[in-house]
Amino acid sequence: MISILLIVFIISLLYFSIANRLMTYVKILALQGILLFGVAFIELIEINVINLIFILFETIVVKAVAIPLFMRYIIKKNKITREAQPYVPYFVSLILVTMIIVATFLIANYIRDTHLNKIYFIAALSALFSGLYFITTRRKIITHVICYVMIENGVFILSLAVGHNMPVLVNLGILLDVFVSVFLLGIFVNKVGDVIDEGDVTQLSKIKD
Repeated sequence: MISILLIVFIISLLYFSIANRLMTYVKILALQGILLFGVAFIELIEINVINLIFILFETIVVKAVAIPLFMRYIIKKNKITREAQPYVPYFVSLILVTMIIVATFLIANYIRDTHLNKIYFIAALSALFSGLYFITTRRKIITHVICYVMIENGVFILSLAVGHNMPVLVNLGILLDVFVSVFLLGIFVNKVGDVIDEGDVTQLSKIKD
């Protein structure tokens, strides 16, 4: 069951590469949060109850509900409906993300470690590298924050690979990073949104002291 959830997570990265509407990005982010909730619940069912409750709260409440709703609010408030033309065509992005996934699969097979859960490793690295790729090829600032949360999802999956030994501090660190990124996004969009057009990173040069 966990393998199916993680495979769907990887497929969501492929769909993200060809999507061009910000609302679609938000829906993919919410879907990933639900998938992480399912993986965490199945994988960590035997750990300390308090830790399990916190982890499940982090996934379903924060990643699947709170962050997507906040992103949706920012998008509607600034009347942004479509992603600006990316630096790389969508079809090329699909090919490159597919290559990233294949490369992580080959790396996972190359590593000979009995403690390594390969499907976790593939999903985590695919999210990390795909998120970095999306950040470099997308124009809107809000898209960069969405991709940052996606990278955090990859870190979360990597942590689940050692789920039974997963300390609460790791979860707190991930949760803090996500909150800081979304908080900064809210400040940036509300304070700087009148200066640049629809949050396009190419127009940051217009901002002066």
